[in-house]
Amino acid sequence: MPFTLTQVLAQADVLRVPSYFPWVVLTLLGAGALGWLIAAALGFARARVFGASTRWFALSAVCMLVYHIQWIVFAIYGTTERNTGNVLGMAAFFNLFAALGAVCAIVGFARLTSPRP
Repeated sequence: MPFTLTQVLAQADVLRVPSYFPWVVLTLLGAGALGWLIAAALGFARARVFGASTRWFALSAVCMLVYHIQWIVFAIYGTTERNTGNVLGMAAFFNLFAALGAVCAIVGFARLTSPRP
């Protein structure tokens, strides 16, 4: 017999998060943000030599950097805000900067040509 959503939500078991979970999440968010920051800096520095396509890849890296920062802001906002509607309203846009980064990368690949002399 399949469970309905209300039956699943009515379970009395408490979700137990492992003690290492926040440390792993924060470490990976920090490492990802640092990596995308370095990628953006290198991309903008190399844009003079390699042209406009590199600039688009650097913008893609900036979008991914903002994506990581958005998760950190969301975590802080989610723990301090008592109105769940506001928190869910912000959570609805969690993938916005990943999508913008993908668009920037697509434009960069479309404009990719040989390096300028």
